[in-house]
Amino acid sequence: MLTGLVNRLRGQVRIRAECAFPERVLNLCGAQELAFWDLEWESPTAFTCRLSRRDWVKLREAGKKLDCEFSLVGLEGAPYFLLRFRRRQALLTGLAGCALALFLGSFFIWDFQVEGNETVPTERILRALEKNGVGLGTFGLSLDGEDIRNHVLLDVPELVWIAVNVSGCRAEVQVRERTPAPVMVDRREPCNLVARRAGLVRKVQTIGGVSCVMPGSAVTKGQILISGVEDTDTVGARVLAGMGRVEARTWYSLTATMPLTVLEKRYTGREKTGLSLIFGSRRIKFFSNSSIEGAEYDKITSRHPLSLLGVPLPVTVVTETWRFYEAVPAVRTAAGAEKAAGAILTAQLREMVAPYGEVKSTLCSSRQKGDALAVTLSAECLEEIGETAPIYTEEETG
Repeated sequence: MLTGLVNRLRGQVRIRAECAFPERVLNLCGAQELAFWDLEWESPTAFTCRLSRRDWVKLREAGKKLDCEFSLVGLEGAPYFLLRFRRRQALLTGLAGCALALFLGSFFIWDFQVEGNETVPTERILRALEKNGVGLGTFGLSLDGEDIRNHVLLDVPELVWIAVNVSGCRAEVQVRERTPAPVMVDRREPCNLVARRAGLVRKVQTIGGVSCVMPGSAVTKGQILISGVEDTDTVGARVLAGMGRVEARTWYSLTATMPLTVLEKRYTGREKTGLSLIFGSRRIKFFSNSSIEGAEYDKITSRHPLSLLGVPLPVTVVTETWRFYEAVPAVRTAAGAEKAAGAILTAQLREMVAPYGEVKSTLCSSRQKGDALAVTLSAECLEEIGETAPIYTEEETG
C-alpha cells in the first residue's frame, strides 16, 4: 500500500505493448533495470503494465530497436493531476494560499483540552488562561510554561499544579486539584457532644469525655451524648472536650403536594433553524434575528468543530434549532403523581442525609385532597447524630 502511494505521488503511466515476441520487451526491462507492475495480458502478443515516468522514457528510447509498438493508456499520479491546473492561476494561487495558511496556522492554538479537573469547572480554567495570555489564536511557540503556571495558580487557588503542552494546534492543559485540609479539632476547647436530632442509638465511640448514652437508648434533639465534664475523686470536676462518634437510627417524614392537572408540552411542528460560524472568538450569523417574542419553544444548539487532515481549524459550525410548542392542560393519574413526588422527596432526603449517613428504607403513601395529591415519604436512616456544643465556664461568662 505504501509503495502504491509513493508511486502515485511521483507519477506513473499505464502503457500497452504489442509485439510478435513480447518476452523481448520484458527481457529488455530486466536488462535496463526498469521496474514495472500490474502486468495484464490482453492477448499472446499484447499486454499492459504500469511504470514510473522516468522508466517510461527509458523504455520508449530502448524499444526503438525492437519491432514493438508502444501506446500510452493513461497518466496517473499527483504530477499529472496538478498539471491540469497549469493554466488556472487563480486556483493554483488559492491552493497555495490555503496550504500556506494551514502551515502557518499550525503554529497557533485553536483548540483546548483540559484534563484532571473534577470540582473546578473547565470554563474557569480557560478564563484564567485567557486572562494570562493563553487563548484562541495564541502563538504556541511563545508560551512560557512557568510564568503561566505561577499566574494561573494565583487566579485559581483550588489548583496545586497546571501544565500547558502545545501539540500542533491543540493545547493540552493538565491540572491537579488541591486536596482540602481537614478541619482541625481543638481538643483544648471545652465542649459537649449533643444530639443533632432524635434517634435510637446504635453505636457509641468515645474519644474524649464521658459517654452519657448506651447503644439501644433513645435520645432527643439537644440531649448530651458525650459530656465534657468529668468528675474525679481527687480534684473534683474537670472540664475537657467531649468528642466521639454516635451512630443512630433516625426517622424522617417529608410531605409534598402534587397537582393532578398539569400543563404539558405539545409541539406544533413549527421549527426555525439558524446557522452561524465561529472564527476564533468571533461569530458570524447567517440569519437575521434570533429573538423570538411571545412564543414558547425549546432551543437546541449543536456545535461542530472543523478539521482538515486531522488538524483542528479555528472554525466551528453552530446550528441552532427552535422547536415551538404550546402548553396544554393534561390530567395526571394518582399513581403517576405519587411516583413523581416520591422521586422528588427521595432526592431531597438523600441530600439531607448524605453528609451524615445513608438512607436504609423508604415508604411512600398518598391521599387525594380535591385536585391535588398529598404524598408523604417515610424513611429510616442510619447516620451520625452528634454535634459539638461549647461549654461556657465562669471565667468566660464573667
